[in-house]
Amino acid sequence: MSVYAAHDVLELVGIYVFATSGALMAIRKGFDVVGILILAEVTALGGGVLRDLIIGDIPPAAFTKTSYLLLPMLAAAVTFFAHPVVERLNTTMLVFDAAGLGMFCVTGTLKALDYGLGSFQAVVLGVTTAVGGGLLRDITARETPTLVQVDTDLYSIPAAAGATLVAAASHTDLPLPAVAVGAAIFVFLFRVVAMMRHWTAPRAWERHRRTG
Repeated sequence: MSVYAAHDVLELVGIYVFATSGALMAIRKGFDVVGILILAEVTALGGGVLRDLIIGDIPPAAFTKTSYLLLPMLAAAVTFFAHPVVERLNTTMLVFDAAGLGMFCVTGTLKALDYGLGSFQAVVLGVTTAVGGGLLRDITARETPTLVQVDTDLYSIPAAAGATLVAAASHTDLPLPAVAVGAAIFVFLFRVVAMMRHWTAPRAWERHRRTG
C-alpha cells in the first residue's frame, strides 16, 4: 500500500468514526434528524477543512470529493436507527472520538508533509486536523470543548504523539504507510487508556504559603 492509499483509507475511516461520534452527541442532546446530520457532518469534516484552508488546498477536499460528504450521512443514518441505549451513548461517543483522533492526526500530518511543510509544522497541522472536528462539534452542541475542559483526560497530547511518530518516520527508511496505521492505532489506545486511568495534563505550578 502506498502512502497516498494509506492516507485515503485512514481519512475515510476517520470521517466515518468522527461522524458517528457527532451523531451520538446529537442524539444524547436530543437533536432532531437535521441536527444529527449537521453535527455528524461538522464533526467529520471540520478538522479536514481547517487543514486544507491552512495549506491552501482550495477548495477543501470535503467539497471536491462526493464520498467525503456522503459518508457522514451514512454514519448519521446508521447511528439514528441503531444507536446504543441512552446510558451507554457517552462512553460509545468517546470511543469513536478516540478512533477519529487517531486517524485524523495521522492524515493531517501526512498531507502537511506532502505539501512540503517542515516536521514541526506538520505535527501542529496534524493535531489541528485531529481536534478541529471535535472542537466544532462541542461548540455547535453548546458543550465545553473536550480540548479545554478542566481536568479532562489527555486529548491533544495523544494526537501530538501520533503526529510526531509519523513526522519522525518520514526522515527514515521505515515504510510510511505501515507507520501511519500503527500511529493511528497507538493514538487510539493512548486516548482510551488515558480515559480509563483518568490521565490529565499537568497544571501550572503553584507555591503554597505555609500557615501556622
